[in-house]
Amino acid sequence: MSLEAPPQTGKGDGRAGALSLRRYLLAGILLPVAVFLMVNTVLLYRSALDAADTAYDRTLLASAKTLAELLEATGTGDAVRLKATVAYSALEAFEADNRSRIFYKVTGFQGETVLGFEDLPAWRGKLPEQGIYAALVDFYDDHYLGDEVRVAVLLQPVVGPGGFGMARIQVAETLELRQTLAREILVDTLWHQAVLIAVIGLVVIVVVQRATRPVRALSARLTARPESDLTPIKAPDAPRELRPLIDATNQVMLRLQHLLEHQKRFVRDASHQLRTPLAVLKIQVQSALRGDIAPREALLEINETVDRATLLANQMLALAKVEQLRQQAHLQPADMTATLRAVALDLAPLIAEKELEFDIETVPAMVNAHEWMLGELCRNLLHNAIKNSDTGGALTVRIVTDTRYLALTVSDSGPGISAELATRLFQPFSAGNVRHGSGLGLAICREITVALGGSISLDNRMHPGQAGRVAGLDATVRLPLIAVKDENSA
Repeated sequence: MSLEAPPQTGKGDGRAGALSLRRYLLAGILLPVAVFLMVNTVLLYRSALDAADTAYDRTLLASAKTLAELLEATGTGDAVRLKATVAYSALEAFEADNRSRIFYKVTGFQGETVLGFEDLPAWRGKLPEQGIYAALVDFYDDHYLGDEVRVAVLLQPVVGPGGFGMARIQVAETLELRQTLAREILVDTLWHQAVLIAVIGLVVIVVVQRATRPVRALSARLTARPESDLTPIKAPDAPRELRPLIDATNQVMLRLQHLLEHQKRFVRDASHQLRTPLAVLKIQVQSALRGDIAPREALLEINETVDRATLLANQMLALAKVEQLRQQAHLQPADMTATLRAVALDLAPLIAEKELEFDIETVPAMVNAHEWMLGELCRNLLHNAIKNSDTGGALTVRIVTDTRYLALTVSDSGPGISAELATRLFQPFSAGNVRHGSGLGLAICREITVALGGSISLDNRMHPGQAGRVAGLDATVRLPLIAVKDENSA
């Protein structure tokens, strides 16, 4: 199965220009190798040419030394002259060569041509400061008779019975042999490098094919899955490099599964919970139409049913919104104290209606949260406390902090809760009084605190000195503070 991107099927398909993993690996491996081999080929070719030049230069030097051995000095004093006694057999190597031509010239003590090709260009260079040969020799490139030639010039001292002098011997060779050897070296090097590239390419293709096999197998397994299958991927034999991808995919599947389950639960709960108030509402309307009860009484009952249905619908939507915000996870610094005081101000009419003795104590407390989450949390806690407090009782709200957490405690003056009810109050639709609540308020509070990394608890508050007598209920929420700062001095 190929990992190459499929052809573009529409303007919105952004995968058409994507490079496949195999092509990326092949290009990333073969291109640097090919560039390296090309550079290496040039270097090898130059090294081979240098070695060939050194070998042929050595031959030129040997030829010059051969001529030098056949020279002698005659005469005495200022009349010393250079004489060449060269046998014809010694010159055959310079005159007969089918692949290249060799020219020579021997210059005497006074600059006169003693032997060889008189029109061979004279040497005008200088000896190298540090040569590789134990001789006064220089090598250079020149032209002769329209051809490029390689020339070796040897300065040879010649001693005779009457004196001595410095002879200059030049041996020039055309470049046919060197060029032929260079071509052979180049072709041989290119063949070897081409075979090497082919072998490396074949090995890389096989290795890349085998390395990408687990990816193709994993892709095939995921493609063959049913649409509703969100179970974690099990690939114990997957390479180590694929484990992070598999783990991340499993985490995404778990989140998707959680979202789907939440959606199914929401639809199930909505259909079940809304059916009852709608059925009651229909019965009440039919009863009013038949005249079974007085119109005002019927309207009051209908209004109460509508209020309960509205509260239920709003709280179910709030519960769904908590899950949505949890998935977004875009938390920002929020002021818990300011939010709490704003909610308490909104609920002031309800507090006044019950004639509650309200007391609020707060300190600056910043948390990472959504403003809506904090508002919904405070509203549900305060609303439950107001609803469960006795008329004329006390309602206290406190925020305290330590170095890491804030604690929000809402204390009512109600009857408290039983141990059995405490275990299920945070479950949806588990109301303490079914006639005055939907059973979603504390469930919403719990979901919000969990989403913000905190905790919530319900504890009966006992009368001091009166064992067993409940004075009210304390609802306590603990949330992590933003990184430690001196908020009090801010």
